[in-house]
Amino acid sequence: MNIYLIGFRGTGKTSAGRLLARDLGWEFIDADGYLEKKTGKTIKQIFQEGGEGLFRDVEGEVIRELSEMGDKIVAAGGGAVLREENVRNMRQNGLVILLEADAHTIHDRLQRDPKSHTQRPNLTNLDSLDEIIHLLEYRRPYYEKAADHRINTTTISPMEVAKRILSIYQSWSGQGGRE
Repeated sequence: MNIYLIGFRGTGKTSAGRLLARDLGWEFIDADGYLEKKTGKTIKQIFQEGGEGLFRDVEGEVIRELSEMGDKIVAAGGGAVLREENVRNMRQNGLVILLEADAHTIHDRLQRDPKSHTQRPNLTNLDSLDEIIHLLEYRRPYYEKAADHRINTTTISPMEVAKRILSIYQSWSGQGGRE
């Protein structure tokens, strides 16, 4: 059994996930970091070599591997929900929590994250804020379909997000999980 954190980059999956893992005594795994370590390449390099299709194929392998593990807090890549197989793998082995924030908050957070500029490829030809707005709108139905629960992180701290996830998990596991 794992807890999967889904949502757009910059919504707090890593920050809250690390805190939650500490509170539960579980391991935190950033799926994108796991993918980079497994392939020996950055996400940007994979995109340059084979485009988004190749990246999504490798991401799918990673999600499948992680879904075969237990007691992990997994921060899934922002687009992992675009493939039904990934959603199925996450849902069969855990609780899926969607972290959301408004586009301007995400944009501000990403502007402060140096890794965002050097290792994450642009997915459209739009400027950064417009790309976020476009992708959030496009991905919204995928996120909503995949999620067991949603938390808006726009105005709350990663610690508060972790507390809310822990509460959801305790209630969920006390009721026997997903029906």
